Amino acid sequence: MPKGEHKNCLVCRGSELKPLAGFEKHHLVKCGSCGFVFCKPIPTQEKLSAVYEGYGRNDYLSDLTIQAYERVLDSFEPFRKTNKLIDVGCGIGYFLDVAKRRGWEVYGTEFTEDAVKICESKGASMKLGPLNADDYEAGSFDIITSFEVVEHINNPLEELSSFNKILRRGGLVYCTTPNFNAVERYQLGAAWNVLTYPEHLSYYTPKTLKRVFKEAGFSTKKVLATGVSLTRIKKSKGTSNQAIVSATSDDEKLRNQIAANPFLGVIKAVINWNLTLFGIGNSLKGWFVKL
Repeated sequence: MPKGEHKNCLVCRGSELKPLAGFEKHHLVKCGSCGFVFCKPIPTQEKLSAVYEGYGRNDYLSDLTIQAYERVLDSFEPFRKTNKLIDVGCGIGYFLDVAKRRGWEVYGTEFTEDAVKICESKGASMKLGPLNADDYEAGSFDIITSFEVVEHINNPLEELSSFNKILRRGGLVYCTTPNFNAVERYQLGAAWNVLTYPEHLSYYTPKTLKRVFKEAGFSTKKVLATGVSLTRIKKSKGTSNQAIVSATSDDEKLRNQIAANPFLGVIKAVINWNLTLFGIGNSLKGWFVKL
């Protein structure tokens, strides 16, 4: 059972919280002041532990994902001063492994001992549990990354305050999260399988992602809203049981086709430009600078 309910918005602290019509079974409310959507119930630690202990630790990693990591790391180069990078909620360290090969001093956090041990074996300095700013020297990091993590937390201002403390002035946060304004969500409604309480607790749009970082003392460098997931659409409709991340998923097959055909690459770029323009791509990717 939930241990309580939120009385105020997690971003602006407003008290005008309204149930989101059509999404009642997912416990979603929307703030009348800033428009942020989140789960009103607060799950117990036992319930959360049951979810995360079941996470896989041998996930598929494609060459195309490694290439995407390299492009993200390219964008970090102008911010390299202390040479320290931390990935909050780093899984089994795939991204940290690539960053380490590029000369970064890498750190990470994870919730299970198994994941911590795997990352340590790859040369990362790890901490078990949520990010604790007191574990690190203030202002010591150039870069903080957060891949598909902020949707899992129901204390974003507290989390980003910790980011602010350990990041140097002018340092960069790179954050990815599902987009609640995604065209898929409008198409699928409550059947959209991103909606998974208590795994996912907060649902961002380009506007609310920028707002929460602003509240925490960051300026927005760039936010993209890109991609459409054929795999997720089919799974949400119950017409496929393929894994979201796998070598044989529809998404991965399409990624490989696009990578092999420059013309398709141009089409993809045009589509993503339009998805970002209207804020309806399925994935938000944001770069935020500490003021």
